[in-house]
Amino acid sequence: MTVVYGECTPSYATVKRWAAEIRQGRNSLEVEPRSGRPSEAVCEENCRAVENTVLQNRRVNVQLIADAVGISNGSVKTILRKHLLMRKVCARWVPQMLDQKMNDCRCELSSENLKLMQWDWNLFLKRIVTDDETWIHHYDPESKQQSMQWKHASSPSPLKFKVQASAGKIMCTIFWDAEGILLIDFVPRKVTITGVYNADLLHKLRLSIKEKRRGKLTKVPLLLHDNAAAHRSHVGQAATLESGCEEMHHLLHSPDLAPSVTICFQI
Repeated sequence: MTVVYGECTPSYATVKRWAAEIRQGRNSLEVEPRSGRPSEAVCEENCRAVENTVLQNRRVNVQLIADAVGISNGSVKTILRKHLLMRKVCARWVPQMLDQKMNDCRCELSSENLKLMQWDWNLFLKRIVTDDETWIHHYDPESKQQSMQWKHASSPSPLKFKVQASAGKIMCTIFWDAEGILLIDFVPRKVTITGVYNADLLHKLRLSIKEKRRGKLTKVPLLLHDNAAAHRSHVGQAATLESGCEEMHHLLHSPDLAPSVTICFQI
């Protein structure tokens, strides 16, 4: 049997039990009818009642369904799993609850970006210039010479911990494209990123593109950034056109597409 059926071969105990029943006169492998009253709980009427109860409140538990329909918990589970093909799952976290207007806007912007991509994939990637702001923590570690101290021969060696509180943090703005980093700007202390500050950055970006990516401005770079107030201001919009860039529409409530933290760690 192992040679013929392979992994589907029944166990030795099952074969032994079948052989014993066949010796006793049994000539069929079908399930024989059992004595007693047949189960009447799993019927079409109860299936509809269970389904209606679940559709009214999808968080209802099995006990409440059984009390409402008047059947046992086991019958409710059988109806849910085998007849209605339903199972209870946990809710999944999503970034934002979008209404129909937001979904339509996302579909429209995605279609526009898809058309640009299908027209020329390589040119589309080369035109994109993205930016993001992030906080960078800086540390003042001691050198080996600075950490040296006198000790007795029997005294334990001094320790220097790798994990320590940061000496401070600074806001960093990074611009980059498919070929690498174009511009890194560190915001001075007690300075807020406004539309005017963002406009100055875009002018610096134009000079950086001229220096590092010759011929890129003639292809009109696509500037991809989030919907921050400094980016959406009239001054920022005007600076985008003055710098020779075209703004690439950003999807509403979309995940962050600019992982600046990873790039900061790499540099």
